[in-house]
Amino acid sequence: MKIRALVLGLAIGTMSMLSYAQQPIVIKFSHVVAADTPKGKASDFFAKRAMELTKGKVKVDIYPNSQLYKDKEEMEALQIGAVQMLAPSLAKFGPLGVKEFEVFDFPFIFDDTADLHKITQGPVGASLLAKLEPKGVKGLAFWDNGFKSFSANTPLKAAADFKGKKFRIQSSKVLEEQIRTLGGIPQVMAFSEVYQALQTGVVDGTENPISNFYSQKMHEVQKHLSLTNHGYLGYAVIVNKKFWDGLPADVRGQLEQAMKEATVLADKIAQEENDHALDGVKKAGKTTVYVPTKEERLALKKVLVPVHAKMAERVGKELLDSIYKDTGFDPNKL
Repeated sequence: MKIRALVLGLAIGTMSMLSYAQQPIVIKFSHVVAADTPKGKASDFFAKRAMELTKGKVKVDIYPNSQLYKDKEEMEALQIGAVQMLAPSLAKFGPLGVKEFEVFDFPFIFDDTADLHKITQGPVGASLLAKLEPKGVKGLAFWDNGFKSFSANTPLKAAADFKGKKFRIQSSKVLEEQIRTLGGIPQVMAFSEVYQALQTGVVDGTENPISNFYSQKMHEVQKHLSLTNHGYLGYAVIVNKKFWDGLPADVRGQLEQAMKEATVLADKIAQEENDHALDGVKKAGKTTVYVPTKEERLALKKVLVPVHAKMAERVGKELLDSIYKDTGFDPNKL
């Protein structure tokens, strides 16, 4: 009887182990934006491809709109393993102690998307993501949101038009210096508070990719939008390093492939959403959209590029020179 019980117990234990082994690996992917945004759509696509490529071995649960954690809490949640994956804006890495990511805030450092992708999809981008690893974070990819433009209730055609105006910015020493260089007054403020601040005159203007400007209805409370494309706003998709390193090698490779495909989609959607949003702003008829001439944009660039030299030590001159080399940008020729 004892032997029979032992055999039965071993059988049950073996079945339990088999059942456990068949359970998918669950990745909690938390982000702070809506599901219908470029980041939201790319996250959902990644979840779908991860399931397909791993043949069900991995299940990615998406939590949009800060369902699990608020903006300031999510990084800590990732580091302790409460969630496995995030896609925060690049501004979030300064408080983590990796100031080098603030180089993406440098005004006019990228002339266009081609220049940008030389960095985010090249060796410099990879080296930046590697700097997160001592923090227990593994960087997988950069996702675009778009280039930023300035808005206000008065026209913004030249640097003098910014003087004395209060502009909302993300928390960034580089962006503070950018606004001060223009003669404006930087105001750090949560994104969720911007519409009301513009509506009530707490701030006079802001800078955003057009998709953010339109989706947050800022065109209802800003009379002028100048398509300066002076700065970049993007995200980094990151995972808990201990969790990632503990995955089977084949599964990790399949997830890397899913991320590559999701990155292509994210960047494509970001461009499409910005184009669609610009059409929406124009059709709404509440905001005058201004396209700076080549000469006007160059003049604004000349005013703002000295921010690079002022902030070079903050991000590292070697990093800045590497970006200049890869993009062909020479601030001394302006």
